Amino acid sequence: MSENAVSMTARQYLTFTLADEHYAVPVEEVKEVLEFSSVTRVPKTQAFMRGVINLRGSVIPVIDLRLKFGLDATEKTIATSIVVLELELGGTPITVGALADSVQEVISLDESAIEPPPRIGARINTDFIRGIGRQEDSFILLLDIDRIFSEEDMSAAIEDASPR
Repeated sequence: MSENAVSMTARQYLTFTLADEHYAVPVEEVKEVLEFSSVTRVPKTQAFMRGVINLRGSVIPVIDLRLKFGLDATEKTIATSIVVLELELGGTPITVGALADSVQEVISLDESAIEPPPRIGARINTDFIRGIGRQEDSFILLLDIDRIFSEEDMSAAIEDASPR
């Protein structure tokens, strides 16, 4: 197979860490990466909803993926970042920020280096995992951002983030 044919099946991913595990999202879903700055808490929201930020005049909800995945809350460090993502909510694109312990790099993964998510049983939900990528000796969980949050979760987050 020619080099051009291989590169046509590759896709680029932004990699980041949560609790020392490596995750990735397709770069086309990433709008930008921000330093973790002040997040305004919104009372009476779900635990994973860390608050909102002002991004060039737009109010953006900020989600703590660690809490959504059942881990301890993200702590602010020098490496903590907000990955600004565009999701689909009922066919409508919305923008949210997702906290990451650190953003690593953009990688290119060939489809042949991606395996389907394992079916571990009913107790562990792998619905939000697109696949598992291999890079050298490590695994990277490829997230399906649109499936991490239910429409109900995101509708509540957007409503909570909206000015009254």
